[in-house]
Amino acid sequence: MANQISNGEQTSNRVIILLGADHRGFKLKEELKNYLRKSGYKYEDLGNLVFEPKDDYPDFAFKVAKKVASKANLGILVCGSGEGMALAANKVKKIRAATAFNTRQVKNLREKNDINILCLAADYLKKAAAQKIVKEFLAVKFSGHSHYAGRIDKIKKIEQAGL
Repeated sequence: MANQISNGEQTSNRVIILLGADHRGFKLKEELKNYLRKSGYKYEDLGNLVFEPKDDYPDFAFKVAKKVASKANLGILVCGSGEGMALAANKVKKIRAATAFNTRQVKNLREKNDINILCLAADYLKKAAAQKIVKEFLAVKFSGHSHYAGRIDKIKKIEQAGL
């Protein structure tokens, strides 16, 4: 099955949201696709496209992270804990992935750390909570404050050094 792209009504000036999930995150990812579609967001599902109990989160984390890094889009990854996806995605240069459990946390992550991939823990979040977190992730922008920009520059230097 090919990648699925949904075009909402209000997407002309928005980035594409890139989605990925393993077997533990599959159900929540599917629910989030419906939420994104109804909210008018454009998304691309990079898999898994079917429930596969033996799939591995690094495969989907890498697909999403690689495309986010090359296209300056945003990503949402879902696994059981959220942390596996974050660990794998952060191995890709230009990626700042983090797991969030509430809207206050994701607001902080976007404003101060300019995360470009949100990781969600399907084992610990209900659909409604996940939708609120995604809504905040997509609404909040990086503050641009020099203090936070300086920290991101330090991360970029570490990436460039290959450390």
